Amino acid sequence: MTDELPITSVWLTCQQPARDQRRGRYVPQTSSRPGKMLPHLAAHAINSYTAPGDLVFDPMCGSGTTLVEAMHLDRHGIGIDIEPRFTTLAVANVSLAASQGAAGSAQVFTGDATRLLDLVPASAVGQVGLVLTSPPYGRGTHGLVRTTSTGVRKRDHLYGDRERGNLAYGGWSRLLDGFATILAASYPVLRPGGTVVVTCRPVRRQRNDLIDLPGQLLAVAQSVGLVPVQRCAAMLAAVRDGQIVHPANLFGLLAVRRSRDDGIPVHLIAHEDVLVLRRS
Repeated sequence: MTDELPITSVWLTCQQPARDQRRGRYVPQTSSRPGKMLPHLAAHAINSYTAPGDLVFDPMCGSGTTLVEAMHLDRHGIGIDIEPRFTTLAVANVSLAASQGAAGSAQVFTGDATRLLDLVPASAVGQVGLVLTSPPYGRGTHGLVRTTSTGVRKRDHLYGDRERGNLAYGGWSRLLDGFATILAASYPVLRPGGTVVVTCRPVRRQRNDLIDLPGQLLAVAQSVGLVPVQRCAAMLAAVRDGQIVHPANLFGLLAVRRSRDDGIPVHLIAHEDVLVLRRS
């Protein structure tokens, strides 16, 4: 991350485990979507940068976390995702929120967010108060695990179908170029002074190759005319009596232990960077 945008706030967004944040609020099948945004992180961003009745947009909405939290906070949401199986989940989660009495509403569209202006309703252009999203971290994440007779296996760790043009499968340059296109297309849907919040974290492509994804995304956002306002740290672990309590999964722990055995000083990731930018 650049020196021009220091951390200004820490968000305690994981005082409850992620599964408890979603339990009863999202359909159980939501667990099949990797790389989900924490509901409390989404709610904090929406509370901080919008008011009741505002419109919130997520161009890579996945299973609909941004939309569900917006609805429960009396905001309205629009979401796009390229993967039909994830937009099906998002629709189910939006329907569940409505059945639970959420005051807001949301629409979900299936399609390529690099062409989002062909997908969002014309009435939304220039009206969005907050764009809240997160990029894919390559083709997969740690996902969930299950024990079989032959050992421990991953499941639900892939973002989707490379044949659809999912950015997770296109290599690093294509991911950054695609994200730049998405942010550029998002600019006109924002109202003047509207906010963009991007959550992200550094990515380790090889065991000793750490990529500053937050710094690269900040540069991408500035290149399309967005103005940096704030950089925050959203906790992915609980804080108890001043100590970090990390809910690390098996694969995360193994990766750290193996790297340390090889002399690479790797640590568990305990937070996501939150980039806050604004349309001028």
